Amino acid sequence: MITVIIAGGSGTRLWPLSTSDYPKHLLKLTGDRSLLQSAYDRAKEVGDTVYVVTEAGHAHHVKDQLTDLPDENFLIEPGRRGTGNCIVFALDVISRRHDLDEPIAFVHSDHHIRDVDGYAKSLQSAANASKTSNKVTLIGIEPTFPSIGFGYIERDSEVEGSSAYRIESFKEKPDFETAQSYLNAGNYLWNCGYFVGSVNTFMSEIRRVAPNLENSFNKLSEVSDILDSSYNETYLSFEDLVIDYELAEKSDNLAVVPANFDWMDIGSFKDLHDANQSNEKGNFFKGSAIYDDEVENIYVQNDEEKPVVVIGLDNIVVINTPNGILVARKDLSQRVKEAVARIKEDQA
Repeated sequence: MITVIIAGGSGTRLWPLSTSDYPKHLLKLTGDRSLLQSAYDRAKEVGDTVYVVTEAGHAHHVKDQLTDLPDENFLIEPGRRGTGNCIVFALDVISRRHDLDEPIAFVHSDHHIRDVDGYAKSLQSAANASKTSNKVTLIGIEPTFPSIGFGYIERDSEVEGSSAYRIESFKEKPDFETAQSYLNAGNYLWNCGYFVGSVNTFMSEIRRVAPNLENSFNKLSEVSDILDSSYNETYLSFEDLVIDYELAEKSDNLAVVPANFDWMDIGSFKDLHDANQSNEKGNFFKGSAIYDDEVENIYVQNDEEKPVVVIGLDNIVVINTPNGILVARKDLSQRVKEAVARIKEDQA
């Protein structure tokens, strides 16, 4: 089984830890390994062949972190053209090097997962389901609370002879009441963006419902050498194509396997706090020269030598780095993305 790790992202939701030059998947947020390195560790438990797709601007950082991955297994986009084209790029390369019926798992580099064994077994179940049903198969996460930050998959009846379910529909990020109804219904899963299938399975569905992706694949496959400059020029000529819009939401022939592992998309400082082990007062401190007094439920990180003092705070994140300083209520920390946009406007 082949695993393709998609290592992209602009790094705005965890600023100032994460930046556009050094986005979150490159950071050691939950331990001694970066999110990317942890994703690579998991991928090696799935199968012997691992590819990483990354954008040219971050490729040197990605290679520095994955020193034992062969150079030819880094698939470098000359520029971002959306997850749809990213997947098509990998499908084209794999079609030139591997059996067209070998299963491929497309996964993301910036997720926090502890149960590696459950992760590998879930991807293998999805691969088996895809082979049995000839369907591109997704992984869905059993929701644990009414999230308004994730898309949802509405599952239907079981796919005969497998652990997968047919997909009835995809739902955009809902409001709270709708999310609560999904949680209560019991047949909705969070969409974590993992796709599993062989080249033949993917291309069969792409040719059926996704003409834009088919066009991208055909143009890339016409270029004889993936290292040729004309390959990059062809890729850069594409418009941004998102796999969810181009394929998933147009298809009536997909399946989903409920995940048998823990999963977290660290998309805010609240998520980052939850992913790390706090003390008895709910506090997590990282770095040196942090001085606290009567604080609860706070996340503090100091990446510099100057002292950071926090007094009488609750539900707060404090981040000090050479890139900037952030002080925010944890439940509003997702708004940092808007603040970064304002910073970029002022610096333009």
